[in-house]
Amino acid sequence: MNTIPNHIISEKEEEGVNFKQLFAKLIGKWPWLLLSVVICLGISYLYVRYKTPMYKISARVLVNDEKKGAGMLGGSNLLGDLGGLLGSKSTVDNEAEILKTRYLMEQVVRDMDLNITYYHKGRVKDVELYKSPFKVNLITSPDTIKLAKFNVKILNANKIVVSFEDHQKTASFDQVINLPKIGTFTISDVHEVPFLNEEYNFTISSVDQKVVDLMEELEVGVTNKLVTIVDLSINHPIPKKGEDILNKLIQKYVEANLKDKNEVADSTIKFIKNRLNYIGTELGDLESNIQGFKQKNNLADMSEQSKLLVQNSADYMNDLAKVEIQLSMLSSLQDYLKDESKRVLPSSLMPADLVFTGLMERYNALLLERDRRLLGLTETNPLILNLDQQIANMRKDMLANLISTKNSLQITRNKLNTQLKGAEGQVRQVPAIERSYLNLARQQQIKQELYIFLMQKSEETAISKTSTIANSKTIDPPKSEVKPYTPKRSIVALLGLIMGFGIPIGIIYLLDVFNVKVNNKDDILKMTNVPILGEISHNDEQDNLVVANSSRSAIAEQFRALRTNLSFYIGNEDHKVILFTSSMSGEGKSFMAINLGNILAITGKKVLLMELDLRKPGLSAKLDLPNKQGFTNYIIQKDMDAKDIIKPLSIHENLFIINSGPIPPNPAETLLNERTKALIEELKTQFDYIIIDAPPVGIVTDAQLIEPYADICLYLVRQKYTYKAQLNIVEELHRDQKMKKLGIVVNDIQASNSYGYGYGYGYGYGYGYGYGYGYGAYGNENKKKNFWKRLFKKG
Repeated sequence: MNTIPNHIISEKEEEGVNFKQLFAKLIGKWPWLLLSVVICLGISYLYVRYKTPMYKISARVLVNDEKKGAGMLGGSNLLGDLGGLLGSKSTVDNEAEILKTRYLMEQVVRDMDLNITYYHKGRVKDVELYKSPFKVNLITSPDTIKLAKFNVKILNANKIVVSFEDHQKTASFDQVINLPKIGTFTISDVHEVPFLNEEYNFTISSVDQKVVDLMEELEVGVTNKLVTIVDLSINHPIPKKGEDILNKLIQKYVEANLKDKNEVADSTIKFIKNRLNYIGTELGDLESNIQGFKQKNNLADMSEQSKLLVQNSADYMNDLAKVEIQLSMLSSLQDYLKDESKRVLPSSLMPADLVFTGLMERYNALLLERDRRLLGLTETNPLILNLDQQIANMRKDMLANLISTKNSLQITRNKLNTQLKGAEGQVRQVPAIERSYLNLARQQQIKQELYIFLMQKSEETAISKTSTIANSKTIDPPKSEVKPYTPKRSIVALLGLIMGFGIPIGIIYLLDVFNVKVNNKDDILKMTNVPILGEISHNDEQDNLVVANSSRSAIAEQFRALRTNLSFYIGNEDHKVILFTSSMSGEGKSFMAINLGNILAITGKKVLLMELDLRKPGLSAKLDLPNKQGFTNYIIQKDMDAKDIIKPLSIHENLFIINSGPIPPNPAETLLNERTKALIEELKTQFDYIIIDAPPVGIVTDAQLIEPYADICLYLVRQKYTYKAQLNIVEELHRDQKMKKLGIVVNDIQASNSYGYGYGYGYGYGYGYGYGYGYGAYGNENKKKNFWKRLFKKG
């Protein structure tokens, strides 16, 4: 069983980029390569010249994060525990997320009117201005405004022309202008900035769209998790404007933080004042009752026994007073919580209960978050409803905690009352008047302790509010980089250079990859083991005969080299018959036969050209010979001899030809005629070489039918014409030994600097797809009709 040689299989499997060949092709196309580099570098220069530069503005903010460090208040006990009175604790991650919120950026856009952008008109593009000589003031505008561009032309010191699409209005500064789909606005003169041009532009966009654009350029992150520093950066074409935007964003963030803290402090102060008013009223009533009791009973001083009893029961009363104070506070907070209005709770009334204090801080944080969300959402929004549910659950938890604490204090109070009653049993001898006085004095002491406690907390809260500072500090103010981060001139130039080389290289490579025709010598060597016996360059002249007696041209030398190679390849002098075939029509078999015959005839050999392409003969036409009588006449007419069809050629005295004759209706059967073998055997005795021009073996089998009479078969491959896939035909003929002594001759090699063949010639580039053999004359029924008439036609 015949198989494809291993080295051919390996070569096919290892096909890749032939850098040497690719480099040779690039050298051959160096003008195009240079042009591509120049164009790409020119485009790079124009891109850098007219691309709006973008600058990166950066800032750093230190956040007071109790989880990672003491922050700005940490390590300092100047205010004691007052730092925790005014709100929940913050974390650096939470603050970073707050800085990313759309709400803050919207405030920045509205405060700075960033949805209005000013430009001065340029020759190629408009350049954005930060300090404009005029200012646009929107009075009314629809909710949604599409980006609108206006042109402003300065007529004189007070007159301007405003153009928008098809609308144009002449107005004065500060005059109200009304345009459809935009609304009403005025244009005022900014006297601090002079008019340097006659024409300016400005654009108006919706606030929401501008917020989205700025949010895309803003970056907020915590780059180092070990510290509490937030890094902010924003990209903007105007460095100063970008710095002001980032400054305004930090300012709005600090204001919102201080607002939250002051809201908690104001709520605490209001609650304490209400309680002070209530306790103060009760305390005043008790003092009035004591005064009236003493006046009524003419009491000036307590007896020694009363003093002793008061001293003994002092400890019980003090403890009981503290419990009563706590119960009173719990009752007040319980009433405060039962009111379902969403108010911030005072967070400094129960410092001893850490659990309840934590619940209050979380409750206040949820209320503040709800108020902040309501700025941009409705109360029916799922997010607000979720916060309402969390607040309700938190209120239930706090009420449950208050009830539990209150029950515990009531048990303690009952125990103290029992102990106090035991002490009171010892003063039964004391007169009832004095005992009543002691009860009034005890109530006075409880109210007085509660009043003093509330006064203390009121002062602490007031002091804390006056010393309230933000939980963040700008440690690195916004500052723009000196050079724009885009476009990078060096990178753009490098990309232009790479593209300048890459585009032509890529095109050449892709064209080579998708090329299906034989392009160079390697394409042949990869597909077949058949040796290459000759390489013939492209013939720029129209003459089919390129080899003359004294010709020293490159093509003539190549035919001489082919003649030499054939002498070594044939070896035996008895081997005289040379068969020319190819894959398809148009590969130059007739041209090769004429010139090879002539180069052999020059050496003194007697050479015969046989035109056996009975389907589409071309040898006679190329030699300008009539083709009325030839091989087909000899086969059909039994009385004809070989000498009747042999014709001498004027090209050389040793060169003869046998024409094909009229085209028969059955070319294959004509070649199989027994007279064909007899004719060739007879011709071998008369000529030194017989060159047969046969039909393409890739289309019909005529060449294989003639092969038994041939001693060597030359397979024509034409550069940029023969398809690579057709080389499988010659490899199959060689592998299956269907043709003996098979050799390849490469024809029509284009002169180039590419890597390929010698003689100063190489293979250029040939591209094409599909197989168009052009054998329309084969099997033509119209030519069969007149065959016999033309065959026996005289003259």
